Amino acid sequence: MTLTKRHLVTRISEETGLGQQQVFDVVQKTLDYISESLARNNKVELRNFGVFEVKIRKPRVGRNPNQPENNVPIPARATVKFRAGKEMRSEVLKLPAKV
Repeated sequence: MTLTKRHLVTRISEETGLGQQQVFDVVQKTLDYISESLARNNKVELRNFGVFEVKIRKPRVGRNPNQPENNVPIPARATVKFRAGKEMRSEVLKLPAKV
């Protein structure tokens, strides 16, 4: 199952007794502040959850699999990286490995 923003809002609303619109506003504002901070090239650190940071990918040359003789230049670009926090990493490690 995928946890969507809607599922998150519903679950928090049920557990706290707050209205869904209030919870939605708080969740949305939190996500907006995280995005805004990353857009300013700031690191976002949420203790015990993880760290979001902007990394710049170097320009490189790609190839079209249908026409491998043609090189395709791929420009440098910014991307968001996430490193899981200690608690999240330990919880995920409890999952059984698929072979």
